[in-house]
Amino acid sequence: MRAAAWLAFGLFSADVTCAQMVARGRHAMVVTREAHATDAALAVLQAGGNAVDAAVAAGFVLAVTHPAAGNLGGGGFLLVRFHDNRAAFLDFRERAPLAASRNMYLDAEGTPTRESLTGWRAAAVPGTVRGLELAHRKWGTRPWAELLAPAIRLASHGFLVSYALARSLRQAKVLGEFPESRRIFQRDGRFYEPGDRLVQPELARTLERLARHGARDFYEGETARRLAAAMQAHGGLITLEDLRRYEALERPPLRGSYKGWEILTAPPPSSGGVGLLQMLAMLETTGYEKAGAGSAAVVHFLTEVMRRYYADRSRWLGDPDFARIPVQELLDPVYVAARRRTIDPERATPSESLGPGELPTAESSETTHYSIVDAQGNAVAVTYTLNGSYGCGVTVPGLGFLLNNEMDDFAVKPGAPNYYGLIQGEANAIAPGKRPLSSMTPTIVLRNGRLAMVLGSPGGPRIITTVLQVFLNLVDFNLDLWTAVLRPRFHHQWKPDAIVVEPGFSPDTLALLRAKGHRIEEARSIGEVAAIAADEGWWVGVADPRAEGKASGF
Repeated sequence: MRAAAWLAFGLFSADVTCAQMVARGRHAMVVTREAHATDAALAVLQAGGNAVDAAVAAGFVLAVTHPAAGNLGGGGFLLVRFHDNRAAFLDFRERAPLAASRNMYLDAEGTPTRESLTGWRAAAVPGTVRGLELAHRKWGTRPWAELLAPAIRLASHGFLVSYALARSLRQAKVLGEFPESRRIFQRDGRFYEPGDRLVQPELARTLERLARHGARDFYEGETARRLAAAMQAHGGLITLEDLRRYEALERPPLRGSYKGWEILTAPPPSSGGVGLLQMLAMLETTGYEKAGAGSAAVVHFLTEVMRRYYADRSRWLGDPDFARIPVQELLDPVYVAARRRTIDPERATPSESLGPGELPTAESSETTHYSIVDAQGNAVAVTYTLNGSYGCGVTVPGLGFLLNNEMDDFAVKPGAPNYYGLIQGEANAIAPGKRPLSSMTPTIVLRNGRLAMVLGSPGGPRIITTVLQVFLNLVDFNLDLWTAVLRPRFHHQWKPDAIVVEPGFSPDTLALLRAKGHRIEEARSIGEVAAIAADEGWWVGVADPRAEGKASGF
C-alpha cells in the first residue's frame, strides 16, 4: 500500500512502498537512502559483521548507486557507540588544498564567483576513503575486500535506474557541463529512463584497486596519480602532496542531555552537534511543547531558538585545528539562559536586530545519512557528502567518481552568504589544509544508559533543524517514529529572515505566524531522515518518505 502522506510531498517514484520505508527487527536494523545500500549492509550483519563493517559496505555502495551524494570524492563524519558504552567520532571532512588562499574565489571587485561551486577548482581534498578505512581498521571485523565487493559488483554489472534517479540525472544541469559526467550519467543527452541499467566500469576498476590496496591507492597510488594529473590538466588545485598529507581524525563525540535523554553528536568542524545541544538547552525549561505539535506557538518558539543559534554559528564556528572554537561557552547555562530571555513569545525578533551573542571570556543540499544497529547493540550514524547535488559536476576521467564542491562551505567572503544562504565569519575563512564548517549532525541518543535512537539527515544547514524536530517529535510530543519523521518540518537560519515550511502546515497556523511578524517561504521538502528507535524489545527503522530509501532488519 502506498502512503498518501508520501505522495503529498510530491515524491512520485513508483519504486518505494510503505513496506520499504518502515521496518522492525529483533536484532539489527539498517536505514539508508537507497535500497541496494540497505541490502548490502544488512547482508554484512547477517554474515556476522558488526555495525562498522555494515557502514563501510553501505558507504561504498552509495558511491555507486546514489551519485548525487554517495561518494569517493567527498567526505563526512562517522559516529559510533558500542554496546559497552564506548563511543567515538571520526572526522573525514575534506580539507582545502595547500594552494588554496583566502580570497581565491573573489573577482577584482571582491565579489564571490561561481568557481567555489562548479568545476575543478571547487573541490577540496576528499576524505571518504581514508575515513571508511580508518573505521574498518579500528573496529571492523570482516575483510576489507569483502565489504567492497557489493559496490564493485553494482558498478561493473550495473543496477536498474529508479524513477527518482532517472529524473535526478536528467535535471542535473551541472553534469552536462563536463564531458565525462555527461557521458557517464546522461549518456550524452540520451537520458536514462526508469528501468535502464547504469553500468560504471571506470568506477568499478577504481573500487577494485581500493579493495586490493586499501586507501593507500586513493592517496598515494594509481588513483592518486591520475587524480592529481587530471587536476593539473584542468586547472584544479589538488596535488599528490595534498592527497598524501590527508588524514582522517578521531575526535571526542560531543555529549549533552535533554530531559533525561543522553545525546552523543558531532563536534566541530561540524556545527550540527553544538547547534542541536544549544537549541535543546534553550528549550528545556520553557514548557513550549504544551501548545501542541505543529501549533503556531510551537513553531514560533522553535523558530526563535533556531534564529539565535544560527546567529551564533555565523561568528563562532569553524575548524578546531585552526582556531579555538568556544563550544563550552556556547553551551554554558548562563549564556543559554541569556539568549532565551531575548525571545518574545508573541513577536518575531527581526534578524537584523539580532546578532551573535557575546560569549563569556574564556570561542547539499545534497548529502546522505544512514543509521545502523547490529545484533550486539553497537550503533553507527554516518553522514557524508559532496556538498551540492553531484558536487562540482566533475567526474574524474578514467576513475569514474564525482568530486565535491566543499570549498563553498568555507566563508568565501566572510559576511557574505554561501550557496545555502548562510552567513559565515572569520573562523571559517579559507586557509590551506583547513576543513570547512559543516552542518552534518549524526546523532545517537541513550535513555538510562541504553541505546534509544540513531538518526541524522542530509540537507545543508537544514540538517540541524531536521534532526532537532524529529528528536522533539519523539521526546516532547510522544509520537511514534514513523509519525515523527513524517510530520511537516520547517527551518530558520537567522539570515535570510524567513521561516521555510514544507507542505502540510494549516493555513491558520501560517496566518498566526505572519501575524507574529514572520515571513513565510515554501519548500518542497526539508531533510531526509534515516532513523532507528528502540521500541519494547524491537528496533524500528524509518526511511524518510521524502526520498526513496529503505529500512530493513532482522
